[in-house]
Amino acid sequence: MDRHTSASWASSQTISDAALDVLIPTCNRPAELAVTLAGLAAQDGPAFRVVVSDQSDGPPAWEHPPAATLLRVLRAQGTTVELHRHLPRRGLAEHRQFVLEQARTDKVLFLDDDVWLEPGALSRMGDALDTLGCGFVGMAPQGLSYLGDRRPEETITFSPWQGPVTPERIRPGEEGFQRWPLHSAANLSHVSADLGLEPGEWLPYKVAWLGGCTMFRRQALEDAGGFRFWPQLPAEHCGEDVVAQWRVMEKFGGAGILPSGAVHLESPTTVTDRRVEAFDVVLAENGTTQQLAERY
Repeated sequence: MDRHTSASWASSQTISDAALDVLIPTCNRPAELAVTLAGLAAQDGPAFRVVVSDQSDGPPAWEHPPAATLLRVLRAQGTTVELHRHLPRRGLAEHRQFVLEQARTDKVLFLDDDVWLEPGALSRMGDALDTLGCGFVGMAPQGLSYLGDRRPEETITFSPWQGPVTPERIRPGEEGFQRWPLHSAANLSHVSADLGLEPGEWLPYKVAWLGGCTMFRRQALEDAGGFRFWPQLPAEHCGEDVVAQWRVMEKFGGAGILPSGAVHLESPTTVTDRRVEAFDVVLAENGTTQQLAERY
């Protein structure tokens, strides 16, 4: 990535060959957004574009001085930044579909507004996606307050991909679903340390799903329907990313990447009403999908 250093910040030149769109839906998190943008500003490549879509109750998060400063840094580095004020709120799935529709590149990274990426994380994910040729890869955000909390009972399902990443079907009650505790606390940080991975090395492993930091082949996501299922859901819901990923996994496969260079900021969630799980509605089987959609 030919990112401008401080010697040429005033050149006003924009990098025109972005290989990746980083899509950040945000709501009521100006401080967290600033930290997320700081992680992006420290990446070495590939060249990327940033799309921020805000649904905050008050002024948009990018008006908060720290966030505004980091946006200036990104632009000074040559990164194209797009800012959208997307209201009214129609739910997480609709918001994700909106930012997906702003994408232009072959790769898209859905990055939550409370995740910091270590330098080199974008490069590792991009390399993994190109090498594996699957529908998505991702880094599960780690809660570093849990580094002293080892949970071997939650990492027992860790399973590296041996050979190509192949399509999988994941549903509650099935074997693959039991992998979900892998991404709790700092479990993957412990697994990575035990594996002794070298700097720059990455390892793909099997997931139930990935939250917070997932890089898709855009065409694969769109072929699987993206988040166009949003009208089936009430505005208050969760798990919309799970639905999209499961659909991509069934067609193209997906993988987590170790080590995870994503850090969860451990701020309180802004999704407080979790009574409706998106997969319970959208992926309901035996002819009950429409009934559930009407119920909610």
